[in-house]
Amino acid sequence: MDPACLKYCLTERERKTFEETGLLMVEDALAPEHVAALTEATDRIYARKLAEGHDPHKALFFPNFIPEDDLFLDLVDYAPVLPKVWGILGWNIYLYHCHMIVTPPLPPGTPVENKTYGWHQDSGRVNVEIECHPRPRLSLKVAYFLSDTSEPGRGNFWVIPKSHLQDTIQRPADGMGQPEGARPVLAKPGSAVFFDRRLWHTATPNHSEVTRKVLFYGYGYRWIRTKDDMTVEHLWPRCSPIRRQLLGDGVNANGHFSPTDADVPLRVWLREHCPDAAA
Repeated sequence: MDPACLKYCLTERERKTFEETGLLMVEDALAPEHVAALTEATDRIYARKLAEGHDPHKALFFPNFIPEDDLFLDLVDYAPVLPKVWGILGWNIYLYHCHMIVTPPLPPGTPVENKTYGWHQDSGRVNVEIECHPRPRLSLKVAYFLSDTSEPGRGNFWVIPKSHLQDTIQRPADGMGQPEGARPVLAKPGSAVFFDRRLWHTATPNHSEVTRKVLFYGYGYRWIRTKDDMTVEHLWPRCSPIRRQLLGDGVNANGHFSPTDADVPLRVWLREHCPDAAA
């Protein structure tokens, strides 16, 4: 890994923002030409899914997309982003989950409703079965925005800032309107949005003429099981040691809990180039 990536390490201001709100936006994380190339790769998958019968008016949730194109693979250890991930979670991490979402416009004339959205925290049963308060962070996601969602109504990702330390939220009793403090994330193409898995968030309808396209990369501790199939083992032979770690490689099962240097080459690299992060 090129030591030049260290210029993207998490700043104290970014850390404070993420710790306090559960959210961090990095604008222009992707250059316009990078956005264009990723969009083309995403469009190929979307066109294939439409040809296979996907409803063109419904959002496409497509997990395990890393093997589809090397452009997606290269984002696994993307220099402007990975240092911020290890700055938050540490070095015993990997990509446990990934999915792309393509949200097309709703059919013309679809009424705009004010029903309460599907607010949730990520990780399903984790939120029921772990006995602590607040719930543990465990993981985060990085969302790369390929389309322009800088205006409301474009299928925006909605969040409740600072809700990551709340185990419950108060939803409107009548099912109309949103919880107090809820707001849309307004992201330009090329933005990378980091969010704590505990942050209460939701998808929303797309009433615009812009098809929303976002790539989600979920990083968690290596002792967490994958959340989708993550069929990436065939990519390992042509990956660097750190990328292999991020794609789930390791020496043995126990190395996920008590890792040796061979299990976590990221820690070995950090010892040399950023000792404070290797602790």
